[in-house]
Amino acid sequence: MGPAELVQAAAMARRFYLEGKSKIQIAEEFGVSRFKVARVLETALERDLVRIEIRVPAELDAERSDALRARYGLRHAVVVESPAEAEESPDPENLGEVAADLLGELVTEGDVLGLAWGRSTIHMAAALDRLPPCTVVQLTGVYDAGTAERGSVEAVRRAAQVSGGDAHPIYAPMLLPDAATAAALRNQTGIARAFEYFDKVTVACVSIGSWEPGISTVHDMLSDEERAHYASLGVAAEMSAHLFDAQGRRVGRDLGERCITVEADRLRRIPEVVAIAGGQRKAAAIDAVLRSGLVTSLVTDTAAADFLLTAGNAPRPALQRADPDD
Repeated sequence: MGPAELVQAAAMARRFYLEGKSKIQIAEEFGVSRFKVARVLETALERDLVRIEIRVPAELDAERSDALRARYGLRHAVVVESPAEAEESPDPENLGEVAADLLGELVTEGDVLGLAWGRSTIHMAAALDRLPPCTVVQLTGVYDAGTAERGSVEAVRRAAQVSGGDAHPIYAPMLLPDAATAAALRNQTGIARAFEYFDKVTVACVSIGSWEPGISTVHDMLSDEERAHYASLGVAAEMSAHLFDAQGRRVGRDLGERCITVEADRLRRIPEVVAIAGGQRKAAAIDAVLRSGLVTSLVTDTAAADFLLTAGNAPRPALQRADPDD
């Protein structure tokens, strides 16, 4: 390119990339065809007159995020750098902060937001600083009814406060001694009112646990005998008191009869279900839940993502919402 061509190419590139003008507008200004403009812009890139740099915040890993989204057929996958000092943490707090920003994008005015119990969803709610007006409903009982102020009840209240919408908390334990007690609680007015909203939920946030101490609240709530029983069924993961084997199939369904939680079939009908989970210790559990067809989007970290990108056979696309048992 001669000097005149270089100057013209630079001017066209400035109009297109910096001033946001269309190729047709540029063609009219310079008295050439839009095809000529397209060729000049292409040449400007080839000759290094224009350099395009794609930058995201340092804590986000765009390459892993896109690869993870494609591998599991997710709507959204956001991978966050794992802090070196938190490699063994089952619920890195930075995941909640990123998930809070993601919810700010996904939730629209008039939506019904559902929050399930989990340390990651509690971190997410604490980090919320913007939400459009929406109704917020609790999807599970609490790990310990005596810690409601620091748990999912407070998370629901916090999200409703930020959005300016109504809150529908559940003041009940997640796990009950038997199915009859659980059924009686579901019929109580406040809890029944929350359950009525389950079919209206448009966006949900859930946590994932692996079947080991300290990584699954349901595991920790059961007796040694019960843990051994469900382990014998091949449990690899837990989400909202639903148990899954390594292929994402639900096992130990009798446990759900004793729990205050959203049913799996209802979860599958929610348009957007965002799972928040990370860490090496949860990686296999995340893979199992992603294969269940219950989750559409994921916020995780690089420690888990590196496992997920090479885990087993390629799963079915998550957005098919297919039940592995069918």
